[in-house]
Amino acid sequence: MLAGGGVWLLTATSAPQAGPVTTEIPALQVQPAPVQPGAVAPQPVAETIPQATAGVDPLIAWANQVSAATGIPARALRSYGNAELVLRSTTPACRLSWATLAGIGRIESNHGQFAGAQLGADGRPSKPIIGVPLDGSVGVQHISDTDGGRYDGDATLDRAVGPMQFIPSTWAKWASDGNGDGRGDPQQIDDAALAAARYLCVGGRDMGSPSGWWAGVLSYNNSVPYGQKVFGLADSYAKQSQSRSR
Repeated sequence: MLAGGGVWLLTATSAPQAGPVTTEIPALQVQPAPVQPGAVAPQPVAETIPQATAGVDPLIAWANQVSAATGIPARALRSYGNAELVLRSTTPACRLSWATLAGIGRIESNHGQFAGAQLGADGRPSKPIIGVPLDGSVGVQHISDTDGGRYDGDATLDRAVGPMQFIPSTWAKWASDGNGDGRGDPQQIDDAALAAARYLCVGGRDMGSPSGWWAGVLSYNNSVPYGQKVFGLADSYAKQSQSRSR
């Protein structure tokens, strides 16, 4: 998977159309944390996300409260929290935290808000998020088209897509249905967050340990500064969410 390589927004309402590159990359706005890879994992979130009971979804109330403390849009938090809950049920040994998913989401697309986009109630950005062409230029892999332009509007080269910036070929393997509508859509943040969670937890990885956390995040993007930025964000989000109840 390639992540954090820059994104742009398109206004197409159906199949996306390839457009010009923007230099407004969300990752550039974040400073790396002064930590060494593998030395430590971000602070764990002590509070457990509430499970839905008796037809009531406390995830919405939780997301609203954490949003006030962290500045993360509540709609995005619901997707990160839901992904944690799913993995807690299916892959409990992974110990993946919503805060790590939020750190990645901030780096990749500013939680689906890149360049003024807004997440709708359906979890889709108001404009599709499409990455730079993977043409082999400096700092970019060369990946020829794998989806016929279905997801990225480019029938020549692949581009990362959606709030969590999946390459089309990676999405084809990890596509997930996080919102229960029967299909996986990389632009829909519930689907994208769940796919990212599954990707991070592959192979019995323990995202609660320093070695596992760094292995997972660097598999998402093999860049130490990238990992340090996600670390700083995840650590900060965990601390901010816990301080709200003090």
